[in-house]
Amino acid sequence: MIPNGGSAMTAPMIPEQRQQEILRRLHGAGVLSIRSLVEAMQVSHMTIRRDIAALEADGQVAAVQGGVRLIERLVKEPPRERVSRSVLELPSKAAIAEAAAAQVRDGMIVFLDAGTTCEAVVPHLAGHTGLTVVTNDFNSAAALIGHPTIDLIHTGGAVDTERSSANGPLAAATVSRLAIDLYLMSTGTWDAAYGVTVPVADTALLKQAVLNSSARTILLADSTKFGAFERYRVAPLDRLDQIITDDRLSSDAASAVRTTGVELVLTPLSDA
Repeated sequence: MIPNGGSAMTAPMIPEQRQQEILRRLHGAGVLSIRSLVEAMQVSHMTIRRDIAALEADGQVAAVQGGVRLIERLVKEPPRERVSRSVLELPSKAAIAEAAAAQVRDGMIVFLDAGTTCEAVVPHLAGHTGLTVVTNDFNSAAALIGHPTIDLIHTGGAVDTERSSANGPLAAATVSRLAIDLYLMSTGTWDAAYGVTVPVADTALLKQAVLNSSARTILLADSTKFGAFERYRVAPLDRLDQIITDDRLSSDAASAVRTTGVELVLTPLSDA
């Protein structure tokens, strides 16, 4: 049986070819079982184990029980002032934001996470009435100040100047007093095996507080952020209710995400 996104092997591969194929598949799925690699590449368990051992010796993968995962994939979210407007306005972010905003209803209490994708949701909220928006993002708060039909709550907390947001225990304490209907979560890294991760402990603390105070959580993350992880774990993907990403997510990655049980929505990129 050939897994989704795979292809039948028409001729035996040399070890280097097999190892490159293993890496290619791992970049799509994050973690793979030895069984799936044996079936896809039509070689023995021992051959796959030798290939994994060679890749592990090079520091590219780590063997786990029954399978293998990528390592050394830390991706640091760049400060906003270093990110060009062309990156901030990717069609994927606009499509994801529009799909997320369609789930907002009048009278809701909505938490908007810090990040450019969640900021892209703000213009879609203008037509709502009785809405309360809670955010730790200064840019989103500035855009909503004075809006006649939206109540605004900023979490306060320790200021992260690089990301124009606030985090930490003070922000988490504010959130713990609220009953939030919908959490629109952002992240710079997400992965089927490691879930949502962040580079800063205070950021993880706030995200977990919002998650615990929310009736429903939707992760907004474009496909370029998939397959990477950071130091601090926020939550596994099965702790979320839905993930909205773009349709450039590979079939292997989409399959790995759906295996966790979370609902996955792929938004088409008409301008891509």
